[in-house]
Amino acid sequence: MNHPLPDMIGTTMEKLQTLVDTNTVVGDPIVTADGTTVIPITKVSYGIAGGGTDFTTKTQKGANPFGGGAGASVTLTPISFLIIKDGVTRMIPVAEPASTTVDRLIEKVPEFTDKLMSFLGDKSGAVE
Repeated sequence: MNHPLPDMIGTTMEKLQTLVDTNTVVGDPIVTADGTTVIPITKVSYGIAGGGTDFTTKTQKGANPFGGGAGASVTLTPISFLIIKDGVTRMIPVAEPASTTVDRLIEKVPEFTDKLMSFLGDKSGAVE
């Protein structure tokens, strides 16, 4: 008897392959009216899981029922853009959002410092 688990995982991987290809990582070029070419670059992360079990029954001899499943997850994250204009290529990174409260607070320090210095400058009568 062929076991169904390899077929389930194989089918899941085939479906995943149709979602993620090289055009997903390096996107199609976009040409603007002024002749600038923008090419999006994306990070692709994926995971696959599958499992199953044979159930034993007292009434059926030799053929055990099978139960199982398989699944996948894909995450696409834009990481940068290639900008091509007048023969010059530049890479513009996309900043990832801060993931923790501490990271978000650290990102706000320069803004807070500027506001504090502006406030203190206003109170002291100093002119910038």
